[in-house]
Amino acid sequence: MKKKKENNGDSKLKIIPLGGLEQIGMNITAFEYEDSIIVVDCGLSFPTDDMLGIDLVIPDVTYLKDNIDKVKGFVITHGHEDHIGALPYVLREVNVPVYATRLTMGIIENKLKEHNLMKGTKHKVVKFGQSINLGQFRVEFIKTNHSIVDAAALAIYSPAGVVVHTGDFKVDYTPVFGDAIDLQRFAEIGKKGVLALMCDSTNAERPGFTPSEKTVGKTFDTLFEEHKNTRIFVATFASNVDRVQQIINTAYKFGRKVSVEGRSMVNIIETARNLECLNIPENTLVDIDQMKNYPDEQQVIITTGSQGESMAALSRMANNMHRKITIGAGDTVIFSSNPIPGNEKSVTNIINELLRKGADVIFQDAHVSGHACQEEIKLIYTLIHPKYAVPVHGEYKHLKAQAKIAEGLGMDKENIFILSSGDVLEISDEDASVTGKVPTGAILVDGLGVGDVGNVVLRDRQHLAEDGIMIVVMSLDRVSGQLVAGPDIVSRGFVYVRESDELIEEARIKVDEALQTCLDRGITDWGKLKSTTKDVLGDYVWKKTKRRPMILPIIMEV
Repeated sequence: MKKKKENNGDSKLKIIPLGGLEQIGMNITAFEYEDSIIVVDCGLSFPTDDMLGIDLVIPDVTYLKDNIDKVKGFVITHGHEDHIGALPYVLREVNVPVYATRLTMGIIENKLKEHNLMKGTKHKVVKFGQSINLGQFRVEFIKTNHSIVDAAALAIYSPAGVVVHTGDFKVDYTPVFGDAIDLQRFAEIGKKGVLALMCDSTNAERPGFTPSEKTVGKTFDTLFEEHKNTRIFVATFASNVDRVQQIINTAYKFGRKVSVEGRSMVNIIETARNLECLNIPENTLVDIDQMKNYPDEQQVIITTGSQGESMAALSRMANNMHRKITIGAGDTVIFSSNPIPGNEKSVTNIINELLRKGADVIFQDAHVSGHACQEEIKLIYTLIHPKYAVPVHGEYKHLKAQAKIAEGLGMDKENIFILSSGDVLEISDEDASVTGKVPTGAILVDGLGVGDVGNVVLRDRQHLAEDGIMIVVMSLDRVSGQLVAGPDIVSRGFVYVRESDELIEEARIKVDEALQTCLDRGITDWGKLKSTTKDVLGDYVWKKTKRRPMILPIIMEV
């Protein structure tokens, strides 16, 4: 067997994360064996504070475009934005089939319809336990639990060995919908020998087990009992169908009507209902317009905006910007989520705003994570017993925490790989090593523009945000090259003009003198005149204000 491998030439499996490491979000990993590439997940991430005006961030898939003839398809683990959000953008350039389980595909289809890609994209629903053949690979979908229904782990079979990718997962023996995680299948695959395990690291720092989603149902029962006479709002993630199911169950028990607010949530609930992943008792769900026909103590409103997003339904209700609903005294707001790292400030702001309005806000204990804690990670490692470990999904500290767990279970340090996005890990039964790098990065989506805002534009936006802009306008005579009008200075976001007449006038005189000197010397080159203007004005403004606004000289010919 070994001899045959040597004759194969390139008989190692390459694992290439194109995103999703060193950050939460933008998960996308390529697996390559000889002439075949498959891609697991294709997610987006949300912009950081310094990405001014950016809506979404998607991965750079240059590597897939360069090797398009090898790419056989996308296999998707579950329907969260950080695993499917970039598909509509990436499929335009890498149009290959997409494989996913039922609800995941339902959510993907919504996106494809929205972007008019439905007709041009092959997409196939895969059942748990089913395998699909893609070039040199066979991929088996294994049932797991997560905070969205129909989450899957993947067993990726290649001639070099088996890789198990857990996707986002937790071990839930009593899930709200469907079956518990298929631990038996993990054990069977582990028995046959697994080359590498790529395991979710999000909660790798947390000891113990993640509680079952069912425990949240009990919490809701208690909270509804305690707040019998108030209108109840529950803010949660749009995609957490099981959570919505439990809120509906409790509302039904207490004889309340439920309304759903927030476009993304309405869409996902619609999809889940059509696929029978959500069971809503008759006459429980009512339209938001009909809610006013019921007294407060019979109303439950499930809403998006649990992360404090400024345009989400909860924020708009709290700030009196919602067309139909305002939250005020006598309302109870339950946050059924934890802030995603980085969102703590916006969540605190909205909680303060709600409290100021007189609402009762509950943000403890009404949430459980969808990710495995240390004991569950240990369980998966023990069942799979991989030769190599490649922690995925998380910032560096999360990946490091999982590496520690693997070491604690007796794995060799040399066999644990903490990769960066773009690393090429070549792996076979004999050995594994990082052999190179492929181009990766973030492509910024701003409005309808994809990738047209890059680092240079962002730098300009930051510059404008920090020190503002000064525009210098002047007119030159086409024949004599003399200054006919100007220079005039207009500023925005730099100083309040009415109170700084003197400063602007003095700056104008400085620029005028410098330009006259140039023209007297016979210099009429526009480039030179512009750079002189920038230098003189920049130096003067820095001396006077210790600020460096952006300076934009405009020359007109008359």
